Amino acid sequence: MQNMEITGKIKFASISGALSRIAQRYWKARYLFLLFLPALVYYVIFCYGPMYGVQIAFKDYNFALGITGSEWIGLTHFRRLFGLNKFWQVFSNTIIISSLKLVFGFPAPIFLALLFNEIRMRRFKKVVQTISYLPHFLSWVILASIFIQLLSPTTGPVNQVIKSFGFKEIYFLGSRQYFRSVLVATSIWKGIGWGSVVYLAALSGIDPSLYEAAHMDGANRFQMIRYISLPELTPVITIMFIFAVGGVINDDFDQIFNLYNDAVLPVADVISTYTYRIGLLQVQYSFSTAVGLFKNVIAFALVFCTNALARRFSSYGLW
Repeated sequence: MQNMEITGKIKFASISGALSRIAQRYWKARYLFLLFLPALVYYVIFCYGPMYGVQIAFKDYNFALGITGSEWIGLTHFRRLFGLNKFWQVFSNTIIISSLKLVFGFPAPIFLALLFNEIRMRRFKKVVQTISYLPHFLSWVILASIFIQLLSPTTGPVNQVIKSFGFKEIYFLGSRQYFRSVLVATSIWKGIGWGSVVYLAALSGIDPSLYEAAHMDGANRFQMIRYISLPELTPVITIMFIFAVGGVINDDFDQIFNLYNDAVLPVADVISTYTYRIGLLQVQYSFSTAVGLFKNVIAFALVFCTNALARRFSSYGLW
């Protein structure tokens, strides 16, 4: 009994000492935590706080009764959701458009970062990088207006060039055949510069002696990219790919909403635009919340599975 008491005191002392050391480290970094506090408050208020309202997906929400006073109806909205042919069309549109953006858009910032890394003229490099970043800071409201004018079948300069070569004008934003291509191309153009920042930061951390040694061994620039740059980027690429796959179900509402129209609705209507119409325009808050909750569950499952596969086939992952 006495030995057990002594062992318990030792364990308590070790735990107390560990907690004390952790508290001291946190106290030393208290100013850094103060800088972190606004971001924490932002996520608590705008991300975690609204999660309270997710329960209306399982209720017959009545605005007068409030969230807690509305009747609980369980999975009724989800049964209705999975029974709608319109929803599965919207779901397939979301997967197709997001998958095209993933296939063509994900490698684009990596390729651009590798090109930037090969530029030796610093002033020219800074100018080109700044130009490539600019579209990221423009809203889709502005960009959609620009693209509508550029791709106009009557006055748009793109169709003027097409007609000058003897071809017929193309209704890019009114044709189901071309609309998804426009979405992918404009999405890449807007995000390629900003997306390359992460990869440029990783490239700047590579030891220059590796390139020097490869140059002395007779390696050309393409071989250096293949055997030095890309392997060093693998951890960052893996993590960014996991995030990208998780975002497949989270379509770009701003882009599609500002570019689509009734003519292309069968191929352009995605989950977010569908939720917007039934939630805000048709005032079906509970049903639209069920749609949004379904989308978030799928996104979480994609992140979890992609991370598991990344951990299995490599040593990199989110956890």
